[in-house]
Amino acid sequence: MICSVRTLSLTGIEGTAVVAECYISNGLPGFDIVGLPDAAVKEARERVRAAAKNSGFTFPVSRITVNLAPANLKKAGSQYDLPIALSILCAAGAVRKPSQQSAFLGELSLDGTLRPVTGVLPMAMAAKRDGVKHLFVPAVNAAEATLARGPKVYAVENLQQVAQILNGSIQAEPAAEWIPQDQTQISLDFSDVLGQENVKRALEVAAAGSHNVLLIGPPGSGKSMLSKRLPSILPDMTREEALEVSQIYSVMGMLPAGEPLVQSRPFRSPHHTVSNAGLAGGGTNPKPGEISLAHQGVLFLDELPEFHKDTLDLMRQPLEDGKVTISRISGTVTYPSEFMLVCAMNPCKCGWYGDPSGRCTCTEQAVRNYRSRISGPLLDRIDIIVEVPAVEFEALRRRDQAEASSEIKKRVNAARQIQVKRFGSDSGICNARMNATMLRKYCMLDDDCSVLMKQAFETMGLTARSYDRIVKVARTIADLEGAEFIQTQHLAEAIQYRSVDLGSR
Repeated sequence: MICSVRTLSLTGIEGTAVVAECYISNGLPGFDIVGLPDAAVKEARERVRAAAKNSGFTFPVSRITVNLAPANLKKAGSQYDLPIALSILCAAGAVRKPSQQSAFLGELSLDGTLRPVTGVLPMAMAAKRDGVKHLFVPAVNAAEATLARGPKVYAVENLQQVAQILNGSIQAEPAAEWIPQDQTQISLDFSDVLGQENVKRALEVAAAGSHNVLLIGPPGSGKSMLSKRLPSILPDMTREEALEVSQIYSVMGMLPAGEPLVQSRPFRSPHHTVSNAGLAGGGTNPKPGEISLAHQGVLFLDELPEFHKDTLDLMRQPLEDGKVTISRISGTVTYPSEFMLVCAMNPCKCGWYGDPSGRCTCTEQAVRNYRSRISGPLLDRIDIIVEVPAVEFEALRRRDQAEASSEIKKRVNAARQIQVKRFGSDSGICNARMNATMLRKYCMLDDDCSVLMKQAFETMGLTARSYDRIVKVARTIADLEGAEFIQTQHLAEAIQYRSVDLGSR
């Protein structure tokens, strides 16, 4: 007898429909799983056999062949345990054949209990697209699956419960949709930072337009402190953005317990020893890297010159395209990577180059060598470069109350609303991601601005990409002031953010 049970798989962070087909025939007892299974799927044979017996079922002593279709799609993970077990029990006549509108996923323990699996959210969204009406998942994953707002989600505890539902012995109620709660998080606030008003202004502009930033200053000037407070002024995520981020974290198994939806923008800060695969993603079965985990949030690289140069250069294409494509023998996957790149570095190896105290011990050649670790093409993709001076004693002594993040965030939200009206609420585009057509349409320069831009272009040796980025930053500064057109003061401030000479361009 043949029985088919619908389930789901993952390709990158996209869910894919899969069917578990079981054929029980006469012959020497055996249990084979075909359809490009990985080691975890092959080991399902032992888990399924033990779970079925310990759940009170008689496991067939026959020739069992399970095919996971489509056969050309590599199958990885333990979510196939439940559909494989059901297809066998159905083919053996112990369980009624489930409806073709139902799909099942979950890992089985040896006693038949269902364990949670990763990637349930993207698989639930794939089930919605594929027309699935009833989705059976482990109880721990039920809240996550309801976020898809598609099929009815049934939280099940064990194999025996699923069999009883299919046989009609018990009635199952679908899980209620998980509703996010208002979170009162005590986050890092800009009011803790004394002085550095010029840097705060630059970060406000960066947050308003999602621009990339590089902070340069001596040790203890507050580069890391300011960067870690950047998420407190970023605009709140839309539901669509939150779902995109949550899918990535679901695949990685990084969703917090009881919180299936990521509601705050990610802030990722990898160490400078991170590998190429750790930053961009990869592996035998490709997984997202840090640049994808920072999607819709901030990727903070502290001590930028200490990163391997080839590792940094991996970000050049994702910074332009907003996505990263990983090719392996097993296939090609694409992960989203629209993030704000925030970098911090010392002006030299010892950290005190240019300090009035004169305590820098580096030679001019050593300073050039240190700064040359950052390639020109990567610097060209950074919109705002700011020098962070050491905090003066008077700023520390006064202890004046600095402006709170909530006040800065109001201005950032107002600027983002202007961009939403400009580009459309469904586009997800902000000023930093304008294309050439949008630049011509929304960033027209009058005669005075053109003269100023020409002077900057010729004296600073700018590239075409640098020109575009300066204009985008000027557009953001104009949005913060509520101006319809870019004016000379907006353009002058944007040019100022590119005036720091790192000696490697």
